[in-house]
Amino acid sequence: MIRLGSNSSTRALILKNFGIDFIQNGGDFDEDSITTTNPKSFCYEATKGKFNELYKKYGIKDIPLLVADSVVTCEGKLLRKAKDLADAKAMLELQSGNKTSVITCMIYKSKEKELIDISITTYEFESFDKKHMQEYLDSGECFGKAGAIKIPLSL
Repeated sequence: MIRLGSNSSTRALILKNFGIDFIQNGGDFDEDSITTTNPKSFCYEATKGKFNELYKKYGIKDIPLLVADSVVTCEGKLLRKAKDLADAKAMLELQSGNKTSVITCMIYKSKEKELIDISITTYEFESFDKKHMQEYLDSGECFGKAGAIKIPLSL
């Protein structure tokens, strides 16, 4: 059993698909308090901030704590969650026909060990079909996801 320190339904689905017992408790860490625009540094600081908040609240005495955060970067720009439709469209247009990286930082702490990991996965996208992009935007799936992109799970 672990505590998933995240509000993400995708992260919960990953743990469920791997048969990991968990309880899910998200936090209130304010990512807007982070001043760096370096994508890798931002991702680490956001994860560390969320971890520290939840560690103070729950500790690890009873069960280990797992916290993760992801950001997207394209052409050196930090792409967080879209604020509105225009923001999502601009993010997708930037990534269309470009290399885009998803940076994920994860912190796991139990009584026995602490693990911090940062991984980067880079995708090279073809140019997005304008009609499909508009359908995706209209569906609302672009919201709540870093870079306004949804990477399918292949578990």
